[in-house]
Amino acid sequence: MQLKPLNTYTITIMLFLTVIILFFSGFLEFPSLTASITSPVKDSNFPVKTTPDPFTNLFVAFRKWDSQVGCMQFREKPKNLWSQGSNGSASLQVVDGDAGCNELKMEHVSVLVKGWTWIPGNLDNLYSCRCGLSCLWTKSSVLADKPDALLFETTTPPLQRRNGDPLRVYMDLEAGRKRTGREDLFISYHAEDDVQSTYAGALFHNGRNYHVSHRKDNDTLVYWSSSRCLADRNQLARSLLSLLPHHSFGKCLNNVGGLDMALSFYPECANDASIKPKWWDHLHCAMSHYKFVLAIENTWTESYVTEKLFYALDSGSVPIYFGAPNVLEFVPPHSIIDGNKFKSMEELASYVKNIANDPVAYAEYHAWRRCGVLGNYGKTRAASLDTLPCRLCEAVSRKGGRNARA
Repeated sequence: MQLKPLNTYTITIMLFLTVIILFFSGFLEFPSLTASITSPVKDSNFPVKTTPDPFTNLFVAFRKWDSQVGCMQFREKPKNLWSQGSNGSASLQVVDGDAGCNELKMEHVSVLVKGWTWIPGNLDNLYSCRCGLSCLWTKSSVLADKPDALLFETTTPPLQRRNGDPLRVYMDLEAGRKRTGREDLFISYHAEDDVQSTYAGALFHNGRNYHVSHRKDNDTLVYWSSSRCLADRNQLARSLLSLLPHHSFGKCLNNVGGLDMALSFYPECANDASIKPKWWDHLHCAMSHYKFVLAIENTWTESYVTEKLFYALDSGSVPIYFGAPNVLEFVPPHSIIDGNKFKSMEELASYVKNIANDPVAYAEYHAWRRCGVLGNYGKTRAASLDTLPCRLCEAVSRKGGRNARA
């Protein structure tokens, strides 16, 4: 007897039932939806894994990043990803080449620093600057008996300057940037000032232990140290640190059993066993043991980016930063976590935990240093305290020093 042909609907139903039977019997296995979902890293194209991969060895994280991403891919990311804001160059004075050499009126300039100043004493030196200019920067009136400029910081310049007198220079790197109204040249942290001086220079770090650990604590994620307990800063720090495992070493919110406990935790950070340690001696070394360093400015204002941030960068940790709204114009691409960009502390804490458990995503925060992608950071360093003597001497030379009209 001839069989009747099966219609299309019957075949479809039979195939569907076959697939269902195979699936429930275990012959077919579909990928889990949750296993394939990744959450994006802020300011980066690299995804954070949802499956934790804890690590303590920074070298291991670097090797994983090299194999999965690498410097070539990092450098080839869209330029707008690494741009530090539309006004990046406007936040920093440009110091390069032979620009302005024809404006110099003197071949040698001497600057005498007056009164107490926080500027390190070893800044005193005779400098060979660009455009063939030599610059003597000193606190000694013997070495600069006829200075071309007098530099004041904690004292006010003379009310009047007569013809033939040195130029009056006043420096204020505090957030307020208050001119005295008596200076001929003003130094501060903003690009609009006569001479800019950022906090990124190495001269802020003299006499410190620079041991940098490749071991990162995976149980205690965040380092914080503050001994100036401002109410607003304490409140902000408490709201974030309550969500993250941390060590607080300063007077504010201390949770390590007292001051100067860092050396008990990390004896390799001791600078000189014969000398009573100061809190700044082991700052960088202690920071280096943590994946993150919380950096909160005393005052949040444009371009006021202080050593609190740069210490963390120099220690090989990732700063969690609260402060200047244009901070990204001063730092390397993808080098910090800007806390102001998050909707809540809970969102920020969750992001930090995810990065801490993803060696590749964490290593990407160090890629700028390993791959030489500096962005505006090169300009930030060029306009720092390290180069201030030559840049101030140039400004004095352009005015003519003592020969400038009063």
